Amino acid sequence: MVKLTKNRKLALEKIEPGNQYKLSEAVTIIKEVTKTKFDASVDVDVRLGVDPRKANQMIRGTVSLPHGTGKEVKVLVLCTPDKENEAKEAGADHIGLDDFIEKIQGGWTDIDVIITMPSVMSKIGKLGKVLGPRGLMPNPKSGTVTMDVGKAVKEVKQGKIDFKVDKFGIIHTSVGKASLETQKLIENTREFLQTVIRLKPTDAKGTYLRSIYLSSTMSPSIRIDAKSLDE
Repeated sequence: MVKLTKNRKLALEKIEPGNQYKLSEAVTIIKEVTKTKFDASVDVDVRLGVDPRKANQMIRGTVSLPHGTGKEVKVLVLCTPDKENEAKEAGADHIGLDDFIEKIQGGWTDIDVIITMPSVMSKIGKLGKVLGPRGLMPNPKSGTVTMDVGKAVKEVKQGKIDFKVDKFGIIHTSVGKASLETQKLIENTREFLQTVIRLKPTDAKGTYLRSIYLSSTMSPSIRIDAKSLDE
């Protein structure tokens, strides 16, 4: 039998099995039971009533969290020389093209987001085997393939995230760090969930939001009552 740690026992005492909590209650509890020595991420898992195998039910989108992710996002911009100053002024961490393509082919992926231009996607396409599994491949739907690279960099730095439903109908994403103020975490989580709701396909049958769970790194998860999102 696995021995419960003091912190794990405290967490389980605060969470009633089978109960659904208001969003504000769930965030408050998560902050109370998160006792990691590092700044833990606060994550949301949403199970949707969709069939991701159907193109018109593949839920994918972006959302700008009002209070950012709490994480320093490292951005690489792959662009032509005429766009380099724009990317630099916007705060990109790495800027270039052929040299970084070569580095990535060699296995380098020490970045969180890659932003590029439509005109150079033909060069980047060959990086799919390296970037795809890591979720780093630029995509027009997520706003990471654009001529307005400066705007894209600023949005990512300020807390814009992209998300996609997996083959099991689940969206998993981080909505901030545990150190973020309670109200800011509530607002970040609500903004993300409301964005997912707005993307409901017209062909989706039955219950759309089947379950919503909130957790932090190494904490138990808490089920959120979907009806509380408007409160």
